[in-house]
Amino acid sequence: MTLTRLKRFALSYALFVVFALASAGSAQAQTVCNNQTGTHNGYFYTMWKDSGSGCLNLGSGGNYSITWSLGSSGNMVVGKGWATGSTNRVIGYNAGIFNPGSNGYLTLYGWSTNPLIEYYVVDNWGSFTPPGSGAAILGTITTDGGTYNIYRTLRVNAPSIEGTRTFYQYWSVRTSKRPTGTNNTITFANHVNAWRHLGMNLGTMNYQVLATEGFGSNGSANVTVWQQ
Repeated sequence: MTLTRLKRFALSYALFVVFALASAGSAQAQTVCNNQTGTHNGYFYTMWKDSGSGCLNLGSGGNYSITWSLGSSGNMVVGKGWATGSTNRVIGYNAGIFNPGSNGYLTLYGWSTNPLIEYYVVDNWGSFTPPGSGAAILGTITTDGGTYNIYRTLRVNAPSIEGTRTFYQYWSVRTSKRPTGTNNTITFANHVNAWRHLGMNLGTMNYQVLATEGFGSNGSANVTVWQQ
């Protein structure tokens, strides 16, 4: 190979390496500020808020982070997980940062259709304990190192994955906040079975994420999720 051709090859190879590294970097990080769902690094993500500020930062694998400011009444739900939920999935997660402010949840979150159900398995929260003082405890379940209270609440003419609808919410809320920053596990089947015994049945599974939700609060979170 002549010196000129060698120089051209070296330049072409260097440009290829720079392009490859740039492409890899862009695949590993993405910022989403508008309401949308999608996939990133093999995980489904959702970003939704009705007012206030906050952008979802999608990291490598199942990692995401967000800092939010929602004013007095803004609502936000973000998370990473799976486009199709499973009643048998065992979810692992780390929460390196979870500062929920006055009203925020760290929760396994998802939807089913037929019936339309919004569900929560809440492991941590701010000064407001969901779903609120007006909800009656229907039962309890002990799993994954803690006890959860079970609730069912009704949302009337509220936003859903099918537009504005009336639907039930199913809740399992841990009785004491779970420590963050460790390898935590949620065995979802245990919650599903406990709900079923109370007549609370899920339908066809839609998306399922390890979510951060905020309402009328300021806060921040950095979470990584995976399937055990």
